[in-house]
Amino acid sequence: MKENLYEYLAGNEYPGRGICIGKTPGGNKTMIAYFIMGRSVNSRNRVFDPIEGGIRTMAADPSKMTDPHLIIYNPVLTLENTTIVTNGDQTDTIRNFIARNDFPGFGFEAALATRTFEDDKPNWTPRISGVVDMRLGGYKLSILKSDDGDEKSVQRFTFDYPQPLAGVGHFISTYKCNGTPIPSFAGEPLSVAMDEEDPDLYAAKLWKALNGDNKVSLFVRAIDLATQGYKDVIINKYKTVEE
Repeated sequence: MKENLYEYLAGNEYPGRGICIGKTPGGNKTMIAYFIMGRSVNSRNRVFDPIEGGIRTMAADPSKMTDPHLIIYNPVLTLENTTIVTNGDQTDTIRNFIARNDFPGFGFEAALATRTFEDDKPNWTPRISGVVDMRLGGYKLSILKSDDGDEKSVQRFTFDYPQPLAGVGHFISTYKCNGTPIPSFAGEPLSVAMDEEDPDLYAAKLWKALNGDNKVSLFVRAIDLATQGYKDVIINKYKTVEE
């Protein structure tokens, strides 16, 4: 049975940052969603800003930015027929490895083998990543996490979905739920129902489901598998302030 992602998010105060990838009901599009949440002023002081082929995070109010470490990065980049989405600067690492093509078909895993979880003791926030073949709709998801909060032991998991079914997606997040320290996501990505063809409607449903206090920004991309064209949707809770 597929999880209802809207209900799952509505019942989870703080999943942190999350990625969902899957095929739309008609099977002709792949939908990507990425959201960020925040508990601190510094984490909440962000917006998604469009760049060529993707997005970057930037401070909503630069005067309030106290530490750009771990919160300013490119969440989404596009390289030819590949979309890369992550919760950190490993987006650039993956893009660079795929561009080198030293290990055809394995650039994603090779890139992440050089990275580990975030250095934000005591949470040791996992790095979550996804990559999508914009021609066939196949995708991979990854999580790099500590072994039960032990900073000396990293665990790397990759989940491969080369032939996804129409109307089915997979969701992974940095955290299982809120807490102190915050517990990392555990187990396989959730298998979820994909019920929308329209990225605007899908984005609106996800945004409504996210916790009103903690949600910060949401990105959705709908990829036409026949043409590799795509439409992006961005929703930001906060507005940018000029320096």
